Amino acid sequence: MSTVSVLFPQQPTDVKELLPFGRLVQQSSARRLWMGQSLRIESHPAFAYLAGTGCQIPVGLSVGLMALRHPFDAALQARSLAALMDNPVTIGYGAADPNFVRGLYGAPYEAPAAAVEEYVTVARGLLTGEQIVHQGRLFTVDQFLPPMSHPPVEIGAGVLRPAMARAAGRSADAAITWLTPTGYLRDTLNPMIATAAATAGRAAPRVVTVVHVAVDRPGRSPMLLAQHGCGNHLRAPHYTDMLRKAGLDVHASDPIAGARELVEENVYVYGSVSEVGAAIRAHFDAGVDEVILNSTAVSNLHGTDAALADLSDILTDFR
Repeated sequence: MSTVSVLFPQQPTDVKELLPFGRLVQQSSARRLWMGQSLRIESHPAFAYLAGTGCQIPVGLSVGLMALRHPFDAALQARSLAALMDNPVTIGYGAADPNFVRGLYGAPYEAPAAAVEEYVTVARGLLTGEQIVHQGRLFTVDQFLPPMSHPPVEIGAGVLRPAMARAAGRSADAAITWLTPTGYLRDTLNPMIATAAATAGRAAPRVVTVVHVAVDRPGRSPMLLAQHGCGNHLRAPHYTDMLRKAGLDVHASDPIAGARELVEENVYVYGSVSEVGAAIRAHFDAGVDEVILNSTAVSNLHGTDAALADLSDILTDFR
């Protein structure tokens, strides 16, 4: 079943900022509230605050940085959050920027896709409550989590390019993508995910895609929104490489031209509510199971209330 969810558009410095977005999920057609990895108030306790207010909803992390925690802690945090929320939880993990990993461990992962696959495999195994005996390139684990009843937990993997698509297909519950054009999803990533899962003898993971959106309103510029919402990604070699693989003319040395390309190719989705809705449905047609509405640019340029208004109007189209 295809679903629409929303992303909290900032790294919170005040957890009360999350509450209007949590209430939006409760009161609308949104399936889940997602957050990226926050290096301000960390994402797991931020979500736990919501549970403490009585806003118990499905939540997701897209995506956490695996360098920050051992997979045992990843599994422990995920199921703790599910228990506190009394709702399903999806926690995605990615390898992060190589320079970030180098700053923590002295060197980046030699094979990021293999590292994520190992991490996700161990974390998912621990969530079964069984003894996990694993000896891999990154982790040696001989441990179990004490059995505990909790709502379903998915461990996902961030996916941009073919190697990570195959790794997610073999190991993850969810393959979570950012800035991925619909044609690239339909023709490249999704078939790779499905084939890798079938070869591994398992069900294919759900495909979850974060889509940058903004409603066409007076005083707004889609170019400026794309620059403010996607600028960091457009400077990152792994994102621009993915976009070139998808057929876009994007280069890390020119993020302004890259933002224009995102708007022209409808990767940054800007238009009327019905036009935004049509773009979301195109993602479903491309094989996406869950679309996460990302209003970060609107929040950055026009404020939180404007972002919430966009999200509310778009979600009304999916009631």
